[in-house]
Amino acid sequence: MTLDTVRERMAECLRKAGVEAVCAWPGGARRRVQGPVAAVSLRSCQGGPGGFRDYLGERYNQERGCWEELYGRKVRLVFGLDLYAPGPDGAPALRTAFDVVAGALQREGPEGLKLLELSCGEVEDDPGTDLLRCPAEAVCEGWLYAVADEAGAFLDFIVRGDGKV
Repeated sequence: MTLDTVRERMAECLRKAGVEAVCAWPGGARRRVQGPVAAVSLRSCQGGPGGFRDYLGERYNQERGCWEELYGRKVRLVFGLDLYAPGPDGAPALRTAFDVVAGALQREGPEGLKLLELSCGEVEDDPGTDLLRCPAEAVCEGWLYAVADEAGAFLDFIVRGDGKV
């Protein structure tokens, strides 16, 4: 998974768990919500060294029939998982939706990412709308790594985790 798709993977994970989820700032018009919806954003991405000068080793690519070098960094991703629901009676639905989100992230989470922290704020009115908002955040850990061919050209950048949560 690349940084371009990491939000989509988180939203997909939440949808599989039964919570409607969309990527924040989708580019189109905001649709009218009937029940709780999670707006998934990537609030930050921090990287640290993963090996000697980011070199992680080599692997043999069966499909291409050659060795590839791996370079990478451990990354800490902070996701915004803000929940929205129609008000004024949406608060119980928001709390139930957060419970489902928490269960899904503790069981599996997005493929390749490990959940480190999960937090939830107070339910509040969303200014300028008739929705209630419950701010939530998930901190996950994984690896951002690049694959280079024998000539040293980078082929792809991928986000990977240490395994399932």
